Amino acid sequence: MPSEIAPSGHRASAPEDERTTRGQEAILASAKGGGFLAGGSAFEFGSRFVISLLLARLIAADGYGLYNLAISAATIFAGISAMGLDDAMVRYIAIMSRRGDPPGVWGTIQLGVGVSTVAGIGMGATLYVAATPIAVGMFEEPRLTPLLHLLAFVVPFLTMSNVLTGCARGFGRMDHAAFAENVVQSTVRMALLALLALTGMDVFTAVAVFAISDVASSLTLVLLLNREFPLRRPLRRDVRRDTRQVFSFALPLWLSGLLNQFRKNIETVMLGALTAVADVGVYAVVTKINLASHVVYRAIIVSVKPVLASLSDQKDHEGLTQVYTAATRWTLALNVPFFLISVLYPEPILRVFGASFTAGAGALVLLAIAELVIAGTGICGSIIDMTGHTRLKLANTVLWIVLLLAANALLIPRWGLLGAAAASLIAAVTINVVRLVEVWVVERLSPYRNGFWKPVVAAAGALGVGLVLRAVEPVHHSIVAAALQGAVVIAVYATLIATFGFAPEDRMVYERIRRKLRRASGPARGHAGPGRS
Repeated sequence: MPSEIAPSGHRASAPEDERTTRGQEAILASAKGGGFLAGGSAFEFGSRFVISLLLARLIAADGYGLYNLAISAATIFAGISAMGLDDAMVRYIAIMSRRGDPPGVWGTIQLGVGVSTVAGIGMGATLYVAATPIAVGMFEEPRLTPLLHLLAFVVPFLTMSNVLTGCARGFGRMDHAAFAENVVQSTVRMALLALLALTGMDVFTAVAVFAISDVASSLTLVLLLNREFPLRRPLRRDVRRDTRQVFSFALPLWLSGLLNQFRKNIETVMLGALTAVADVGVYAVVTKINLASHVVYRAIIVSVKPVLASLSDQKDHEGLTQVYTAATRWTLALNVPFFLISVLYPEPILRVFGASFTAGAGALVLLAIAELVIAGTGICGSIIDMTGHTRLKLANTVLWIVLLLAANALLIPRWGLLGAAAASLIAAVTINVVRLVEVWVVERLSPYRNGFWKPVVAAAGALGVGLVLRAVEPVHHSIVAAALQGAVVIAVYATLIATFGFAPEDRMVYERIRRKLRRASGPARGHAGPGRS
């Protein structure tokens, strides 16, 4: 699909060797950005694990359920006010930066930050007014009202964080995005919660800590963005705002993002409405554990978006194919260890949070399967986004919501937590198969080439070993026994992957990392003899 902004200064086509080089550079850029984001996300996940453990222990399942209902409501309102501009920043800043177009970059930032901030203030005021009807009318929980009143003041900062993060990613500064969004926010939350836990903790205090940490993240993003692209410049001089193009791209994404925010919180909302609040707390812990498998996947997805936008703008089909194939192989191969541990040892993992949370073991298994399917279909959703097929993305999101609502309404009253997880699995499998087909139809791209079988066979072999170990020596609720068996299972998987051999793109990334590490360690002494790395 042609870019909304006409390309300039480059040829419609390039020699094969140049296209190959561009594809390799794109893969290396994706790997570099994904590395920063994976590191930040891993830090965030570890911190959130500690945070969830603290909250689950200090305010119990009932309080933790209220906490998650409040956060879900604020997130939905912030998603509304973002208006799809977070993804628009990624695409248009990436394209204009590559073209060397500072006036276009400055105008795009003005549109994104200015419009979303005004919308965030409006949606925050709406949440404040609607707090009591939401708390009492929807959930019959008056205790939720003061929490929503507090979070109403945070909605503008949540919105600004989303758009500023999109700006940083558009510039390719995944390190800035990871530092502010993952490290700063998580560190502030964890430090404040640990400090306040000594003097007593209630739900309102926990929500206040969440609010403070997000404000800290927003301010950090402003400072880092100013270093990348100085913001002290005239608002109306040397600026070009491609308002129509940006909003033509952003508005379908806004509707899609709004529905996605609703989708991400639908189980929480429906569990709160159809079952006990304690079930919401258990399901929240299950979903947070499942996020471990999403850390690397999300890092790859986010880092690859500006690369895809640039390749699409250059009409580089071969480069898109190379990135699509490599990224999908990475998302699957790196998800498998989390899948194996979650499926083989769900009860010991949940036991860490307390005996009452083991009721979510079956839900954790189903969500792990859903996450594996998402990883195995790769970056098809990002390809649809960054090649400009935003209406198709919106249609997919509507389909996802319809499937999720129908499945939740049917399964939650029957199976509770397990029903919510089963609904997620059904919707995830359906929508990702649909996306695979759509990418092939509209862009003639497929991620499945020779070598994709390697992580699949390695995963099957490691799962078989894990099932045998568990049958011979049941772990019951022992996290230590589960950790020991899990280490063996992961070692088997890694050994099989190494035995099958790595793809050329993977070796290229490995060689780049190895060279950087050697340079970082200082000049080599002597001369290394020939050998394999």
